[in-house]
Amino acid sequence: MSCIWSDMRTAEANPHHGPVATAPQRRGRRIAMTPEECNAFLSTERTCRVGTVGANGLPHVSPLWFVWDGRAMWLYSLSRSRRRADLRASPAVSVVVDAGIDYDELRGVELGGTVEVVGEEPRTGEPVAELEEPERLMAAKYHGGGGLPHDGRHVWLRLVPDRAVSWDFRKISSLRP
Repeated sequence: MSCIWSDMRTAEANPHHGPVATAPQRRGRRIAMTPEECNAFLSTERTCRVGTVGANGLPHVSPLWFVWDGRAMWLYSLSRSRRRADLRASPAVSVVVDAGIDYDELRGVELGGTVEVVGEEPRTGEPVAELEEPERLMAAKYHGGGGLPHDGRHVWLRLVPDRAVSWDFRKISSLRP
């Protein structure tokens, strides 16, 4: 995955949110994360912010735990939530993962695209080969490596991003004369 704003698919229109962005990230190109930095960052950070748009056209942003498998972001969302209702109406999503306190520490990644449900909804633990890796990653990251509890209230959503932008303000100091 490139972490410089670009389309990662063709420039044809997406039926859920129009044409895909085709212009590369310009201003922040020098502070963009490398693909390796993006993968490491997304593999270790714990909380993302998921942006959706409801059927009424109003935006909604909510925090959520996630895992990154190097190709896709996996969101374990409540089935009965405003986020899930929005995504039923339109699976278009924008997700931000960021970190840092002071200005010169800020870094993050924004991913965009459409999500798809993987497995049963709600998730009850039926064997699903595609979910073995995300569930292993989720259990290791948030549950101390034990099994992932299936409470019949969550659903797996997979985002294979078609656009991404990243920034790492820690790189700014190396750009100054």
